[in-house]
Amino acid sequence: MAMDKRSLYDGLNEFEADLQKLSENLVEMKGSLQELVEKNTTLELENQRLRERIHELSRQNSAHSEKDKQELSQSRMNLEKIYEEGFHVCYDLYGSRREHDEPCAFCLEVIYRDSGK
Repeated sequence: MAMDKRSLYDGLNEFEADLQKLSENLVEMKGSLQELVEKNTTLELENQRLRERIHELSRQNSAHSEKDKQELSQSRMNLEKIYEEGFHVCYDLYGSRREHDEPCAFCLEVIYRDSGK
């Protein structure tokens, strides 16, 4: 019977130590969760600001692009249409198809360069 009381006491001490360790782990996990929630909130706010900035830049770019299109001469608008259909309009490759509709800096220069206004 004395042995049973001793093993019961040892078992309770072991259980108490395990419970204390679990409690420490819980406090640590709670702190980590708090850090993650704060970081997530910060990133969500930053993400929202970036989306708003992208939207603002897109609007400005769209307005600028529309202004550029209005300023293009009829012949440059025709070149732009040919380019948008997937063909080169630059001097070296005029009329050849643009592979995978990749952009061509030379074509864009021909279409949009300042014509000495």
